[in-house]
Amino acid sequence: MPEYESQVDYIWSICYTDGMGNLRVTKKGIRLEGISEFLLPLYVKEIHSRKDSPLVLQSDRNVTVNARNHMGQLTGQLTIGADAVEAQCKRFEVRASEDGRVLFSADEDEITIGAEKLKVTGTEGAVFGHSVETPHIRAEPSQDLRLESPTRSLIMEAPRGVQVSAAAGDFKATCRKELHLQSTEGEIFLNAETIRLGNLPTGSFSSSSPSSSSSRQTVYELCVCPNGKLYLSPAGVGSTCQSSSNICLWS
Repeated sequence: MPEYESQVDYIWSICYTDGMGNLRVTKKGIRLEGISEFLLPLYVKEIHSRKDSPLVLQSDRNVTVNARNHMGQLTGQLTIGADAVEAQCKRFEVRASEDGRVLFSADEDEITIGAEKLKVTGTEGAVFGHSVETPHIRAEPSQDLRLESPTRSLIMEAPRGVQVSAAAGDFKATCRKELHLQSTEGEIFLNAETIRLGNLPTGSFSSSSPSSSSSRQTVYELCVCPNGKLYLSPAGVGSTCQSSSNICLWS
């Protein structure tokens, strides 16, 4: 049995060769058995559990993991508390377990979602405080797609065009005041089997030739005022459109 200069050296030799309590010293490092408590900071290079057991970090308040550089400056922090999970770092990433593809990343400049589909299941939908840039917006199968701005304007812009299509249903655009269709250089093309213009005002037309008052007017002529307003005028042998019609004068 080797000789020791003091009792402290003897206790230290036992701890170094065999360990103490739940602490064991092995060739691969230090091994803890059961539940262990650390009252002061723990500095290690790697922590892992058994192959058949999970690794549990538990605290009465919160669990904080800090990362520092060679100068001791804090470069990243993950805090798991009772009310929230907070991460402070220059860039936060979530990667797929299979191929390592970035599913979510966030920094000071932008937030990137790399998943194939972004699904919003909230009853109120998604609310954006500023502009949104995306190549494609679609609803779930058999569900309606609704873009709404309750108190302001809704603007869709694209340098090469904006296409809105409904392959198996109706497309409706409603507004409270005016609906403007404007083309600065091209034309506005309406292509359909039937084009209906409802609720057009009917102008009055006076003719010198007598007409039967008992006959019911069923055919009208579509007229255009100088300012572009459309109205209907009772059809006759010739054109019944008049620029001095009451519709044009009071529009």
